[in-house]
Amino acid sequence: MSNIIAIIGRPNVGKSTLFNRLTESRKAIVDEISGVTRDRHYGIVEWNGKKFTVIDTGGYISKSDDVFEEEIKKQVIIAIEESDLILFLVDVETGITGPDEVLAKLLRKSNKKTLLVVNKVDQYNRQYDANIFYKLGLGDIYSISSLNGSGTGDLLDKVVESLPGASHVEEVSLPRFAIVGRPNVGKSLLINALLGEERNIVTPVSGTTRDTVYTRYKKFNHDFFLVDTAGLRKKGKVKENLEFYSVMRSIKAIENSDVCLLLIDAVQGFEAQDQNILYLILRNRKGVVILVNKWDLIEKETSTAKQFERNIRNKIAPFQDVPIIFTSALTKIRLHKVLDTAIKVYNIRLKKIPTSRLNEVLLEAVKTYHPPSVRGKEIKIKYATQLPTLAPSFVLFCNYPQHIKDPYRRYLENKIRENFNFTGVPIQIFFRKK
Repeated sequence: MSNIIAIIGRPNVGKSTLFNRLTESRKAIVDEISGVTRDRHYGIVEWNGKKFTVIDTGGYISKSDDVFEEEIKKQVIIAIEESDLILFLVDVETGITGPDEVLAKLLRKSNKKTLLVVNKVDQYNRQYDANIFYKLGLGDIYSISSLNGSGTGDLLDKVVESLPGASHVEEVSLPRFAIVGRPNVGKSLLINALLGEERNIVTPVSGTTRDTVYTRYKKFNHDFFLVDTAGLRKKGKVKENLEFYSVMRSIKAIENSDVCLLLIDAVQGFEAQDQNILYLILRNRKGVVILVNKWDLIEKETSTAKQFERNIRNKIAPFQDVPIIFTSALTKIRLHKVLDTAIKVYNIRLKKIPTSRLNEVLLEAVKTYHPPSVRGKEIKIKYATQLPTLAPSFVLFCNYPQHIKDPYRRYLENKIRENFNFTGVPIQIFFRKK
């Protein structure tokens, strides 16, 4: 499972530059999350065989020291509660400032593992200037230049050394279903509805990360782990930064799951933040079921559900092959359908298509609609096979793979979905030189 690293610091110390350096230089995926308070970024870094998620907490804008200090406290509380390690970034050019001291004080009280990173040390003589930051009382300093990359390798070595090892949920191999969504959409109520009926049919499993709770569910011929993003009860501390807090929770839950149950609020509808969380699920290649909660609060006419579903599918295009279930955690309607569908999507994600049958379908699709020629060069696709990956991935061998564009890739994906059931599961298609 992936650890979370938070980069914190006052404005203009180079947090975003360091974020870009750590992610882009490692050829990791960088995703922009919009629709939250002051746009946030997260990325995946791989170093020395270990992967971890880096969160860029952005800069803080203030008009007075009091407002600034309050903003710092809110952001640092989030980072402290959610991350496994904190990179506290300071600027050697300005030395220690009042906001730096406020942050350092909060970090010392938290006892959270923190690396004090002195940025903009791009000249040898600045190394001496960096020593002043020992006064902050956070232990060793790590001098870097996020602009040219000097010192970042040593920093990443220390990050990997400092991260807690991955813990195991249990020896058994069971599906893991994560319930994710924005704050106040009813996640906790849904979990209680699923688990709170009889104490003896749920088995708490410890040894996971501090803020992710695995609960084994055994009932109605089902046996799986529910991944609960615990701690949302603390949201009162976060105030207007709820969305950022929710994204951090969702990242961990998604990464540690097989299928995600994306809960949305029927009253509020499918909002931008729901789209962001769905995007996280698809980027991580997890199965997904969309649950429209609080359906009991909606005044219904003949086609209300169909119209609601149509609106969702329009917003999530081009990936529309996903189950949508209208439910209510309060009245417990369709809860059995939720579980049955999650299991079905889990099994679909594991499905392997026989090579002969796959070629029969795809080569016929190619014959029906050839990939467009490029500069007079005819593209010939000869063979297809499914890769031995956790999530469904297919490779097609051809003479000019670099010239095949996304519209044709989507055409072939649609043909796969028409002939083989991959509802709720993102699939990947690669083209390789034959």
